[in-house]
Amino acid sequence: MDWDALYSSAFEAVKSRIMRVGRVLLAYNTNIDAIKYLDGRDLEERVNKAGKDEVLRYSDELPGRIESVPQLLGSILWSIKRGKAAELFIEDCPTRFHMKRWGWDELRMGGQVGIMANLLGGVYGVPVIAHVPQLSRLQAGLFKDGPIYVPKLEDGTVKLIHPRNFGGDEESCIHFIYEFPRGFRVFDFEAPRENRFIGAADDYNTTLFIRDEFRENFEKIAESSSLAIISGLQALTKENYREPFEIIGGHLKALNELEIPVHLEFAFTPDETVRKAILDLLGKFWSVGLNEVELASIMEVMGEKGLAEKLLANDPVDPIAVTEAMFKLAEKTRVRRIHFHTYGYYLALTDYKGEFVRDALLFAALAAAAKAKLGDVRSIDDVVKAMDVPVNEKAESVEAALVREYGMRNGIAELDGYQLAFIPTKIVAKPKSTVGIGDTISSSAFVGEFALR
Repeated sequence: MDWDALYSSAFEAVKSRIMRVGRVLLAYNTNIDAIKYLDGRDLEERVNKAGKDEVLRYSDELPGRIESVPQLLGSILWSIKRGKAAELFIEDCPTRFHMKRWGWDELRMGGQVGIMANLLGGVYGVPVIAHVPQLSRLQAGLFKDGPIYVPKLEDGTVKLIHPRNFGGDEESCIHFIYEFPRGFRVFDFEAPRENRFIGAADDYNTTLFIRDEFRENFEKIAESSSLAIISGLQALTKENYREPFEIIGGHLKALNELEIPVHLEFAFTPDETVRKAILDLLGKFWSVGLNEVELASIMEVMGEKGLAEKLLANDPVDPIAVTEAMFKLAEKTRVRRIHFHTYGYYLALTDYKGEFVRDALLFAALAAAAKAKLGDVRSIDDVVKAMDVPVNEKAESVEAALVREYGMRNGIAELDGYQLAFIPTKIVAKPKSTVGIGDTISSSAFVGEFALR
């Protein structure tokens, strides 16, 4: 199959129609990413100083949250050893102080909402309303130019303004991102692929703080939207999730009454109670996006531990196991769209049919490759600069398995009333950064799909 031709036509189709989408509501998490590119010798010295034996304990199994420097360093090793991303809340002040002294190489827009706002509004020109829990001058300055708006109360009236015009100087919410390339070595660990570990060191996103003006005027804000993307639930715990979930439930009720399709961007959620609560809430969403680690974590709380293990056992990830897990999730929750993304390929299981689902995935994969190649995508025309990036050769075996199992043709198969769409991704050999790739993929695919409808 000529995937490059399909990539090209998908890009042109989405580009010509994306302005038809309307306004996208984004909630709830925005922060500043302090990015550190790891150095093997420096990391080894820190591990030895913290106590190598204790650190290595946490390289085998992630803690629920980080309460010490050895847990931080062990969690970083966990990600390196597997080439998998993970994010954990930094509980104690000494570990936060350690990270601040360790420093960073650059500051970027962070949080799923912040990254999606800059992509959709600042790159694609799609109007967005973003919830920003704390709006410092530094945070505001990281938003791109374009139709990006935040609500502000002025004389009892909610107005939508660009974040840089918000005024005031609230607290900065900082997350520390530890990036490593493919082949990165530390002790006897070698990263099978590039990725990162995220240490969340703010007390707003981690408790899902929702601003008064957003909460009290949500229906009015939502009325002007055509789509919505919700994210940021991953740091909640069994001790603090109930009140935020009540608010989210109210927001979903309002969005559903307005018939606004809502996408949940899932992220690695350590707390099992919160994962179960998210699972219970999924039926109120139109769509959910996740990777193999996140899908496996959902299978675990559904009692499918054997399937969860299969999802993490192979590289590339077994597409038949993925499809089985997606189907079980769809049958349990009745969510209309499940978008799975992993290194090398994407799948989408939908209760509706059409090539536009596959084409939206192609557009998203091209956008992700452009971000990996360029570091920063400045306009939608930058996306096409990734056309020269080769299609992942390893995905040929994935496609062959799907053809054998489901009779897939041209990346599309039908099974039990659902459509399964598949695409091989373009792989950038030496990406400039991996931060925000997942958010780029999911928001581009979701919004791209509605542009093509």
